[in-house]
Amino acid sequence: MNEFDTRVRQVRADQWELATPCKEWSVRDLVNHLVQEQLWAPELLAGCTVEQVGDRFEGDQLGEDPLHAWVLAAAAAREAWIAPKALQRQVHLSSGRTAAPEYGWQMTLDLAVHAWDLAKAIGVGAGVDPDLAEELLERMGPEVQRWQGSGLFEPPVPVPADADPTAKLVALLGRTP
Repeated sequence: MNEFDTRVRQVRADQWELATPCKEWSVRDLVNHLVQEQLWAPELLAGCTVEQVGDRFEGDQLGEDPLHAWVLAAAAAREAWIAPKALQRQVHLSSGRTAAPEYGWQMTLDLAVHAWDLAKAIGVGAGVDPDLAEELLERMGPEVQRWQGSGLFEPPVPVPADADPTAKLVALLGRTP
């Protein structure tokens, strides 16, 4: 989450409408997506189902101050994750019941790859910590392969075998490093 947080704090006022590597998403759209995900975490970790949460986090969650919206949503999610026994819970996702740690890795994957997207869009360093990228490839690589064709992301992009972990990670999720 730190890398995404750092990138959001680097967005200048004139950059919110810039295009990102995510087709049809501006910087604002991408940040809104991550704010929505952060808002879902406390609800799901508290035991709510997708149906119970419903559409309350759909639409624009950024308002007039996107950075403030991000900070509040991220803080709420962080509090939910560090609550006693949070990692021992099962959460209800659209794909079914999932162990909280698995859900956490899914969120970490999304935050890392979108940190890369955001960095590319606003023209700042685009690396994902190599150790985190390697861990995400190991833990989530098989999941990502099972998700192919789901519409969550573009098909993988070929990269050389000696590509760095970040390049391999973003390529797996359909980005051209």
